Amino acid sequence: MSAPLQIAIALCSVLVLLGLMALLRRMAAAHHISAEMQRKLIHITTGLYALTLPWLFPDRWPVYLLVGVTLVVMGVLRLPKVATTGLGATLHGVERQSYGDLMLAIAIGMCMFLSGDRPWLYVLPIAILTLADAAAALAGSSYGRRFFIVGEGRKSIEGSVVFFTLSFLISLVCLMLMTPLPPVNMLLISAMVAGFGTMVEATSWQGFDNLFLPVGLLIFLTTHAQKDPLSLAVLAVGFALSVLAFLSVAGRFGLTRHSARVYVIALFLLLAATAFHNAVVPLLVLFIHVWARDANPGAGRFPDLDVVAAVALISFGSLVLGQATGWNAISFYGAAMMGLATGLAALALVPQPVWRRAAALIAITAGLGLLRQWALMANPAEANWAGPLWRMVLPSLALTALVPSLAPRHFHQRRMTKLSVLALILPLGAYLHAIATIGG
Repeated sequence: MSAPLQIAIALCSVLVLLGLMALLRRMAAAHHISAEMQRKLIHITTGLYALTLPWLFPDRWPVYLLVGVTLVVMGVLRLPKVATTGLGATLHGVERQSYGDLMLAIAIGMCMFLSGDRPWLYVLPIAILTLADAAAALAGSSYGRRFFIVGEGRKSIEGSVVFFTLSFLISLVCLMLMTPLPPVNMLLISAMVAGFGTMVEATSWQGFDNLFLPVGLLIFLTTHAQKDPLSLAVLAVGFALSVLAFLSVAGRFGLTRHSARVYVIALFLLLAATAFHNAVVPLLVLFIHVWARDANPGAGRFPDLDVVAAVALISFGSLVLGQATGWNAISFYGAAMMGLATGLAALALVPQPVWRRAAALIAITAGLGLLRQWALMANPAEANWAGPLWRMVLPSLALTALVPSLAPRHFHQRRMTKLSVLALILPLGAYLHAIATIGG
C-alpha cells in the first residue's frame, strides 16, 4: 500500500469518526439517548475500529498520524463553545470532567508502539478496553443493585463481575488464537488479566482508565506472560495480599479505600515495568505526597489520584521515549522522579521555619542522592550510557526545591501538573542533548 493511500485512509478515518458523532448527535436528540450512552457508543466504535489497525496499515507511522490528528480534533472538541453545543457534546455532555477521549487515543498509539511485532499485545488490551469496559458500564447502569464508592461517584458490583468475566474470556480467546503459550499459562494469565483489569476499571477517575487499563495490561503481559505457572500463581497471591494490606492501612495515611486501590495498581505497574532499585523513588513520591497533602493541601479535588496520574504519565512517557529513540531513558526518568519528590517535600515544609525547611530539604535531597547512587551501581552499563549525570541532577533538585519554597501559592492550583513540568525541564533537556551529542 502506497504512502499517499495510507495517509488518505488515516485522514478519512477521522472524518468518518466526526460523521458518526454528528449522526449520533442527531439520533440522540430525536430518541432521547443519554449523554453517557452517547459516550459509550463512540467508545465502542472507536475501539472496534482500532482493533483493525495492525492489519489495515502495513506501516506503523500512519497509525501515529491518525492518533496525532485525532488528538488535535479531540482538543478542538473540548473548546467551551464546541463542547456544550456542537459535536463535542456527544463526548462532553456528561456532568463529570473526563479526559477519556484523549486517553483512549494516546493508549491506542502507545499500545501500537510498545507491542512491536507481537500483535496480541495490542489486540488483547484494546479488546478488553473496548468490549469489557462498555459491557460493564451498561450492565451496571441497567442491572446494578450493589455499589461501592469511587472518586467521582460509585460503581456497581454487578458491572465489575461482568467486566471480570468478559475480560477473562477475551484474554483466553486472544491467547489461544494468537500465542503458543501452554494452556495452564493461558488460564492463569487470563485470570490475572481479568483481576487486574477489573481493579483498574473499578478505580477509574476522569477517564484515565482508558490509558492505565490497556497500557498497564500490556506492561504486565510483556513482563510476565512467559513465566512458569508457579511464578504466576505467586504473583497473583502477592497482588491480592498487597491490595488487602493497603486497604487495611489506608486510613492511617488519610487515604480513601479508592485511593488505596489506585496506589496498589501504581505499585504493581512500577515493579512490573522496572527493577526495584529504579522504582523506589517513584514509590517515595506517592508517600511524600501524603505528607504534603496534609501539611500544605492544594485545591485539587482528587489529590491522591492526581499524584498517581503524574507518576504514571511520566513513567509511560519515559518508557515510550526510550524505545522510540533507542536510548535508555531510565537514568533521566530517575532524575525527574527525584525532582518530583523534592518539590512535594518543599511544599510540605512550607509551614515550617526557614532554617528547618532548609535543613530538611538538604537531608531529603542527600537521601535521594544516595538512592540514585544505588540505582546507578545496580543498573547495567547501557542504562548509564550518558554517565552519572550529577551536573544535571543537582541543579534539577535545586530548581524543584527552591521554586515551590519561594512561591508556594503558585502550586495551590494544578499542583501535580506544575511540579511535573518543573521536574522534567532539566532531565528531558539533558536527555535530548545527550542523544544529539553522544548518539549522533
